[in-house]
Amino acid sequence: MKIEDEHYSSPLIAKISFHKVLETLEEIAESDVDYRSDYAKALLAHTAPYPELRDGITDLSLLDKHEKLIKNLLADLFPTALTNNEIKAASIPFFNTTFNHTARFKKILNDAGQDFNKTIRNFEDNQFYVFCCCLILNSYYGYHFDFSQPLFYDIPDAEGVMKHYRIMYNGDFMEIIRTEKAIDITDEDVVLLMDNFDDVALWKEKFPEESWISKGFAIVSLFDATTESAISSLKSNLLVSDDFAEVNEGNFEAIFRSIYKIPDLRIGFTEVSTEDNLFKLAPFADIKSHILADNKEINCNNMFCSETLDELLEQRKYLIISDVEAYEVKHPSECDLVKHLLSQNIRSIILAPIIKNNKMYGFIELVSARPRELNSINANKLEYILPFLTDTIERYYSELQNEVDAIIQKEYTAIHHSVYWKFREEALTHVNKRNNRENFKEIVFREVYPLYGQIDVKGSSTARNESTEKDLALQITKLLSLFRFIFKQEKLPLIEQHIYELESIEDELKKELKADTEATVQNYIINEVHPVIQHFDSANSAIHDKIAQYFGTLDSKVKMVYESRKDFDDTLSVINKQMAAVLDEKQAQAQQFFPHYYERFKTDGVEHNLYIGASISPKHSYNPLYLNNLRLWQLQAMCEMENEYYKLKPSLRYELDVTSLILVFSSPISIRFRMDEKRFDVDGTYNARYEVVKKRIDKSNIKGTKERITQKGKITIVYTQKKEEAEYRRYIQFLQHQNMLGNVIESFDVEDLQGVTGLKALRVEVSYNNLQRPEGTYSYEDLLKELSHK
Repeated sequence: MKIEDEHYSSPLIAKISFHKVLETLEEIAESDVDYRSDYAKALLAHTAPYPELRDGITDLSLLDKHEKLIKNLLADLFPTALTNNEIKAASIPFFNTTFNHTARFKKILNDAGQDFNKTIRNFEDNQFYVFCCCLILNSYYGYHFDFSQPLFYDIPDAEGVMKHYRIMYNGDFMEIIRTEKAIDITDEDVVLLMDNFDDVALWKEKFPEESWISKGFAIVSLFDATTESAISSLKSNLLVSDDFAEVNEGNFEAIFRSIYKIPDLRIGFTEVSTEDNLFKLAPFADIKSHILADNKEINCNNMFCSETLDELLEQRKYLIISDVEAYEVKHPSECDLVKHLLSQNIRSIILAPIIKNNKMYGFIELVSARPRELNSINANKLEYILPFLTDTIERYYSELQNEVDAIIQKEYTAIHHSVYWKFREEALTHVNKRNNRENFKEIVFREVYPLYGQIDVKGSSTARNESTEKDLALQITKLLSLFRFIFKQEKLPLIEQHIYELESIEDELKKELKADTEATVQNYIINEVHPVIQHFDSANSAIHDKIAQYFGTLDSKVKMVYESRKDFDDTLSVINKQMAAVLDEKQAQAQQFFPHYYERFKTDGVEHNLYIGASISPKHSYNPLYLNNLRLWQLQAMCEMENEYYKLKPSLRYELDVTSLILVFSSPISIRFRMDEKRFDVDGTYNARYEVVKKRIDKSNIKGTKERITQKGKITIVYTQKKEEAEYRRYIQFLQHQNMLGNVIESFDVEDLQGVTGLKALRVEVSYNNLQRPEGTYSYEDLLKELSHK
């Protein structure tokens, strides 16, 4: 093998030569010190027949041939007294070829195994090429490029623990020689190269491959930097990952094994809830808890006695058990803990609390299957590691809390970002007055204009009942078939009785489904029928197979047939999710007109409330134009939701239709945040009329008829005043022109509701072949421009 075979390319032709050592020996041979002179002459005589030692070796096999001679030549540089302590060898800088190893270096390589090939960590070919060029610039041209960086060999020991060795070179016995292929380097070239470290093509242009010769050898010394390197790797792992759960457990344990030099070391983490006195499974996907083992949570008192727990939770000390079996003898009160650890083959353990800003997050667990591997002495190494772990875990829990708060804010509370400023203002008032014992002020927004709309799944109650009836009927049919099969082989009166009861239920299901039918039938099947079936499961193989086949058709959670109902539930869920997504996306655009309050609810469809007014956003100048704009936007949004449903409908498992409704209310109202329900509600008796209409209007009929005011494929707009009708007719006319609504507008009175009379409505068809306008939602200004042209 040749030296050049190590790398793909190099500007250097590497020749291992001992010419500088031989030149030094020649000087010593001519000295007046007899014993030194004689020694030098003898060595020179031994090397004389081998000119390659002076001229340079490129064939590595010659190193083996001259091994003893080379050892004698380098004896002054490699003292025998230090061979078991120093990790040293002869080498060429940045090449992986090493020879004339000290005894300790040889042992390290032998322990690594025959299949191990040492390579410099993260040292790529391009980097190797540039470093060799820098070596030429410094050695031949006299520049002082500082291209040194920490270089490491990662070498496993005999037990497989990865050790990390820092590499240091001494190049006193090397020289750089140019060849005919070498290109003269100017100061301008150096400036250009200085600014283009990553441009390998440029470096190869200035330093062609094999255009220079490195003649001689270097001394490479290794320093065991395992702990420092492992801690650095741990820091890198923790800093690179935004999520502690993403830190790979294998890498994590390998780093700790390098630090502790324990091949079977395992790492865990257990969360502590001091409020509930619980050890809990942490939300880290790949980090195991040895305290919990296979449990999700355990009461702290069930695992530790009170004294030990007090030290862990209050005194915040490490719990160190170097020999678990011996610990049981000294601490019989901790037998539960000892048995728990031994069941997991844990013979020594360190538990270290993770605490930041007086908050305890949990315990880092270090465990080994061998006694005394972990002890009070090597526990001190955690002092270097814990700060990084603590910061990462604290950061993760903080981000997790932020994410939870964001979800709660978005999905579970009514504190919309448009009114967040008001809540923040009140909260800051209390934070700045920490001794303030006054109650929180009520959050009220006065003189706001409400907008309400809904897209409702038509006949959802009927469809739900139909799906329930289908599932129950199918399950009764399956049960009758199964019981009749069992009865043929087991002529028992009990079986015959259940057949009779199931047939009665089957007849009952053919009639109109009652409110309690589903619960009654389900309780009967689960509590009475299934126990009987399970009793006969071991009767014979034929019955067993039939029973297994029956249970295989049931839903694993509810143990009932859940086919039609699943189709219905999935369909309703898809409709709600898609409609809500469209509305949320459009709302983001609408907020740009003027900040306003927005909330939506998923029921059998999607409802939304909007409130706009000066009090919602006092920093903006309010104008009634913004209300007009929002009303036009709402009508367009309903058109788009209808269109989205029209595109979605063919892919739905259950055939359902939707109806759309808008409620117009021109009088300003006040809304108040109800602290008990954590949501906004209308304020005052007069304003309550608006809520009454909202809750009852969608089930109303056209006055004097049995026809519902809402119909599929149409949007119904309910109002009370003539000016509202005129306003919405303008919006409809505009959207008709834009092919978003049909040409026919229906107008009718709405039947009287309890306490509410005089409601009127417009109803218009939705066009399902448009909404391709790329520039987005039409504004009220677009409407005015359009009308001005007519």
